[in-house]
Amino acid sequence: MLENYTYNSFTLQLEGLNISKESTYPMFLLLLFFYLFIMVANMSIAVLVFMDKNLHQPMYLLFCNLPFNDILGNSIMVPRLLVDMLKPPSERFISYYECVVQAFTSHMFGAMSHTVLMIMAFDRYVAICNPLRYASIMTNKMVIKLTVFAWGVAFVLVGILLGLTVRLSRCRTLITNPYCDNASLFKLSCENVFINNVYGLTFTVVLFTGSIGSIVLTYARITIVCLTSKNKSLNSKALKTCSTHLVVYMIMLLSGMSLIALHRFPQYSEYRKLCSILFHILPGSLNPIIYGVQSREIQRFLSKSQNDDLNRF
Repeated sequence: MLENYTYNSFTLQLEGLNISKESTYPMFLLLLFFYLFIMVANMSIAVLVFMDKNLHQPMYLLFCNLPFNDILGNSIMVPRLLVDMLKPPSERFISYYECVVQAFTSHMFGAMSHTVLMIMAFDRYVAICNPLRYASIMTNKMVIKLTVFAWGVAFVLVGILLGLTVRLSRCRTLITNPYCDNASLFKLSCENVFINNVYGLTFTVVLFTGSIGSIVLTYARITIVCLTSKNKSLNSKALKTCSTHLVVYMIMLLSGMSLIALHRFPQYSEYRKLCSILFHILPGSLNPIIYGVQSREIQRFLSKSQNDDLNRF
């Protein structure tokens, strides 16, 4: 059977989620709830940090990169997905340029999740292993440098990734995914995509090696300091802040690795689609909850706000 080719079309079709009519509205409402929760919770955390001077500490200022990243990553993907769910599969069209922007934002979200947690691990390392020098090392200038590093590295890596893809001509129009990503885009081409596969693998290896390597080395050093220290207050604080950071990191890492693994098995395409959505929604939903629950400063601010409201009545 011959395959119909449409060369360099600027209108693409999204396959989307294959769900029954009975499940469409419950799934729509569930995704809408998660999206609204992600927006409200992450915006609230970011505003709270900037409002309360007690939270103007390097740890919280660096953490603010996560809410911004979660808002950006989900705002580009989820609203479009919700609209497409209410359309029949044959009417789920997207322009090529919008698809490229969506793919770039999606990969920026994934890369930033790693780089932000790397700079947060560095902050915890300095705070626990060099507490006397913490104030002199983690200055406002250092916070800005670390933030620029996190966004800059992600931007360059993803820019090259998508740059190699947009140079390809296209002979297909169907995106076999709920939203656009790099793999879906270069699969539209009939050209040789060997360079794309090599760089994609290099991109993944560099990001995961740098991320996992820095986390392992940082927390190995922190563990040694805690084991050799007799300061119970230091050990308790280290355990609390580091466990929070590690939980967030493991959620992000496992969801990302599951998505990459499922890309290698076409027979599990529906599981891959679900996993690709959870990759955005899970960290965005859990990050503000985990950090909000664990942070004593945030809890203090919220309880103070509640007491102020009660005193007014």
